[in-house]
Parts: sequence; structure tokens; C-alpha cells
Amino acid sequence: MFNRHRRSLFAVLAAVLIPAAAAGSVLPARAAQEKPDRIVLRVCNWEEYIDLGDWDEEETIELPSGDIIGENNMVEDFEEWYEETYGTEVKVEYSTFGTNEDLYNTLTLGDVYDLVCPSEYMIMKLMAEDQLVPLSEDFFDESQENNFYIRGVSPYIRNIFETKGIGGEYWSKYAAGYMWGVTGIVYNPEEVTEEQASTWDILTNPDFERQVTIKDSVREAYFAAVGAIKSDLLTSEEFRGDPDYAQRLEDEMNDTSPEMIAQVQDYLKRVKDNVYSFETDAGKADMITGKVVANYQWSGDAVYTMDQADEDDFELAFAVPEESTDIYFDGWVMLKRGIGNDPARQHAAEAFINFVSRPDNAIRNMYYIGYTSVLSGGDDPRIFEYADYNYGAEEDEEDVVDYDLSYFFADGDGAGEEEDEYVISAPADQVNRQLSAAYPPEDVIDRSCIMVYFNEEQNALINQMWINVRCFSIREVPVWGWLLALLAAAAIAAMAAQRFKLLKASK
Repeated sequence: MFNRHRRSLFAVLAAVLIPAAAAGSVLPARAAQEKPDRIVLRVCNWEEYIDLGDWDEEETIELPSGDIIGENNMVEDFEEWYEETYGTEVKVEYSTFGTNEDLYNTLTLGDVYDLVCPSEYMIMKLMAEDQLVPLSEDFFDESQENNFYIRGVSPYIRNIFETKGIGGEYWSKYAAGYMWGVTGIVYNPEEVTEEQASTWDILTNPDFERQVTIKDSVREAYFAAVGAIKSDLLTSEEFRGDPDYAQRLEDEMNDTSPEMIAQVQDYLKRVKDNVYSFETDAGKADMITGKVVANYQWSGDAVYTMDQADEDDFELAFAVPEESTDIYFDGWVMLKRGIGNDPARQHAAEAFINFVSRPDNAIRNMYYIGYTSVLSGGDDPRIFEYADYNYGAEEDEEDVVDYDLSYFFADGDGAGEEEDEYVISAPADQVNRQLSAAYPPEDVIDRSCIMVYFNEEQNALINQMWINVRCFSIREVPVWGWLLALLAAAAIAAMAAQRFKLLKASK
């Protein structure tokens, strides 16, 4: 095993250097100045979500089909590649955001970008608000050698994008995937059993009071709460055996009825009383240092957390709740306010998507950020070779298992010679550790669903629920709390009166 996450070494520098390395300096997108002989492409992506280059020579990824190393910043490489390939100079103004809501707020405030990379529910929101430009017909032409995305996207991912949508339009019309994964529980197997970690109810399990963390995100917290509340239904044989199980699961996990919102509020208040903290990024460090024993986590960050713990000879594991898990995506979309009706800028934006989707570049980005690309590579074997490079067993290992990844890599029906090519001989303990987090097994995939877009009315109700959970309410202060407050106020008033008397007497 090697360190798959360069950001673990350079996380602090990355936040500072991404803008400088990518664009010299980040200007407000509205202030972009174009020269007549070049295209200015305004890109906004998640923080620490693209390869910065500058790898050491020993970091070279040696694959059977060729070595891969990130020598330069990915954005700089794109600028050079675009001019060499299409004969036109392009300048990328690269910015970053921290959350989907941060991105949306910058757009609302008037910042203008051409290409952004939000998550699935924000993509649906932007689609519903008619803010996106459709991908061109040329982008989907598999005969064009530089169309790396459509030639290399996983058949499994492609099917989701071509069957999920909103308002009668599928994601694939507007979005190209970038990274994907599921959510689950990172846990310390010395303190928590796999069975205890394999249910959303771990968040309220009194055996782990103040030893578990949950995401400080209304959507993730809501999803987990629904899974816990509906646990009996979701794990029943009758429900699992329903011919429309996949659609029923999605409907149940995205239930926003007033009754369900009220139940979620009550459940999350119990969670709040039991967990160590609501967090967005600190959970990884808390697990690695042993401050907590379980952490609700995105699978990409779960891999990072387990890798870092391994470096300290501290083993952690990953479990996906039996009730359900959400399958998440980050994907590239073009904005109308940026692209407009400019075919040259749209061509550059689509070329950027294709460039980061080239198999060697997809591997570079996976290595740097630690998440799993939506790319399987098509006819190029290197992405599967990279999975084997990361997680395959050594030749002399004895306790190994065959781990089938054909659902992700094979373009078939799950049987035949092609599927046999995508089996990794992996160490047995990887079945519930990094490998199963990076590429979830099929039984996890079967019980996964997406978090759908909620309309304004649904969002208003859920956001109010979240405020009720997360914010202090004077109505919940017990009688003894009021008595203490009154006594404290009386004591302060008495001390103030005494001080006033002393000051008056001294004059």
C-alpha cells in the first residue's frame, strides 16, 4: 500500500496554492478580461479537488500500461494541451468553493462562472431554475478521439445520468460526472462491532454517547435520520423483494411529508444529545486521533481517514448501513450567465471536462484528492490497473478474496469473459476497508439511492426543522435552568449594588 492522498501531506498548502498555481491569481469572475486572440474560461471547483502537480519522482504510479506522474498543475496542463490540440490560446481563471450552498450563494450575489462542479442535488436545482447550458451534440460523439468523457465514463454511472433527471430532462443533457461515492460509517473495530456500525441507529446508540460524529449538513443528516426511522421497513424481506424496490427505496428515503419532517426533527434532537459533534471536516482527525470511535462520512474521506490511521498503525474500518445509503456525485455543468451564446467558450469548457476525464488525468486527480472517478476508462485499462495497484494483494499473501468490479467497469450484462477481467484479488480485510469504500460492493450498490432535489416549499420546511435542531431554544430550558439563571442574575445585581455603595461612600 502507498499513500493515495497527496492532500494529506499538502492540505494546508493546497488551500493557498490552488488559485495561484492555477491562474496566477484569482480575480473576481465578473472582472475577467479577455484578449481578442484568446479564450478566458472561468472555472469554479471544490477546494482541494484537482491535481496540483509537482509530484516527487518516487510518487510515480507504475502501471502495466504505462507510468503516470503529475509534474505540472492540471489546469496549466489543460491550457497547454488545448492550444496544442485546437490552435487557440485559453486562460483558465480557477476559483474554489467549500459547499454547494457557498457556490449557489456566490452565483446569487452575481459572480459569473462558465464551468462549475456541484453535487447531484445542486445540479438538479440549477436545472430546475433553468441556469444551465446543455452539453453539445459533439460532446457525445464517441468517434472523436478527444471526447474522453463519453468514451470512458463507467457504464454504471452513465446509466444513472441517462435515467435520472428533473422536469422531464435527464442529468446527462447538462452534466458530466467527476467523482462519486456513497456515505457510511468509519469506525474503530476495537470499540465498535461491524454490526453496530452497519445501521444509522449508531448515531443514537447510548453505548457510544459523545463518541460519534455526524455531518453538519441538513441533507446528509436528514437522509440518515430517515434511514434510522424507517429501519424496520427498509430492512424487511417484503420491502427488499418488491419488484420496484429501487424506486420505492428512493421514494422512502426522500420522504418530505410533514409527518416525516416532524419525526426527523425529534430523531435529530436525540442525535444531538448523543453525538460528540456535528462536523464538516474535523471528523477525520477525530477518528485518527481516537477522540471518537465512529464517524458518519463520505466514502472518499473514509478512504483518506483509514489511510492516515494506517500510517500510525491504527486500524479503522468502513461500514454502510443496512437500511440504505445515498450515492453521491459531483459533476461539471456550464452556466448560462457565463457561457451565454459563445460557442468558443463552450468548446473550451467541454474540452476542460474531456481533459480531466482522460484516463491518466483521472488517475492523477484520484491520487491527489482521494475520491473515486466516475471514469472506468473505456478501452484504456489504466483506471482498472490503478484500482488493482491500490488494492490488489501481494503475490505471497494468503488471506485473499476475489473482489468483483464488473458492475462498474464492464459494459455488459454481468456475465461473460469481459466481466471476468474486472476481478481484483485483494487482501481479505479490504472487503470492509479502503477497497469497499472506494468501489462499494454490489450489495451496497443495490441498496443505494440518490438524494433528489427538494423544491422551495420542501426546502423551507426542512431548513426550519434544521434550525430547530441545531439552534438553542429557550423553550427547551428546564425549570432548574431558569432558577439558576435568576439566582445568577440576582447575585450579579447584588454585587453591582454593593459596588455602587462603596464608590458612593468613598467620595
